[in-house]
Amino acid sequence: MSVDTETVLKIANLSRIAISEEEAERLKPELNAILGWVEQLGEVDTDGVEPMAMVIANRTRMRDDVVTDGSDTGGNRRDDILANAPLAEHGFFAVPKVIE
Repeated sequence: MSVDTETVLKIANLSRIAISEEEAERLKPELNAILGWVEQLGEVDTDGVEPMAMVIANRTRMRDDVVTDGSDTGGNRRDDILANAPLAEHGFFAVPKVIE
């Protein structure tokens, strides 16, 4: 696939990027090179290769799921936390109504 100047200008317009005709001419070979690399990736034989999310085998570090109030002393800190809220009602953060 090859990109021409008109296509570069259309892509820029869809991206809401203002570029001049000269900038489009300068970007044309760069976009063609990128598309060439993508075409090369399509030629790679991936049969028998397991899909992976990460290159490095990382394990998620797990901790005990223990409910705390966030303090080291273990006391009830609700009033301290709600003191930072612009508006609190009945022991909860109050937020403006979104749906009527």
